[in-house]
Amino acid sequence: MSEHNVGTEKRGFSRRLFLKGVGSGVVSASAVTTVLPALEQSAAAASSGSEVLGPGPVPVRLQINGVEHSLKVEPRETLLEVMRNRLDLTGPKLVCDMGSCGACTVHVDGKPAYSCMLLAIQVQGKKITTVEGLAQGDQLHPVQQAFVDTDAMQCGFCTPGFVMSMAAVFAHNPKASLEEVKQGIAGNICRCGTYSQIFEAAELLRKRNGG
Repeated sequence: MSEHNVGTEKRGFSRRLFLKGVGSGVVSASAVTTVLPALEQSAAAASSGSEVLGPGPVPVRLQINGVEHSLKVEPRETLLEVMRNRLDLTGPKLVCDMGSCGACTVHVDGKPAYSCMLLAIQVQGKKITTVEGLAQGDQLHPVQQAFVDTDAMQCGFCTPGFVMSMAAVFAHNPKASLEEVKQGIAGNICRCGTYSQIFEAAELLRKRNGG
């Protein structure tokens, strides 16, 4: 050990201790700025007599695929977690869990949304549709049928998300161009590289719609 190191150790100071101290300070500051506002809001709600929800399970009602579900969930649970773990709706896939792959895409009031980025308590009173809700009995949705006809799938994990995003595009414009479809599904990723067949499905559907 060098003379310099001996001196600093004797004084009870080292680079490691300094960095640990800085790290603790940052964490503490972050915790204060994050936790205090939440505590203040809870205290304000309690003093006003309004109901404070959480952190334990709270009752929610979710309208999914035309069916209303009444259940209790923790406020931190995402819509994707509730659908897959509580309601056995496994069409939306849990892949990235950070809103970057699109495998969990559903429709919320007709618009595509990442269900991994939505809290279940946020979507009460809204109309939610998953890939399970597109078909009418044994009759596939036109987008689903186009995917089957062009073999636009491989492992299948991304397929429900692509179908939901493309269905939203064609619901808005039944004769959507390929460029419009590409923009509409830009938030979805296929790691197997099935894009060419997916684009074929879009072109086939446009032609079937008279485009």
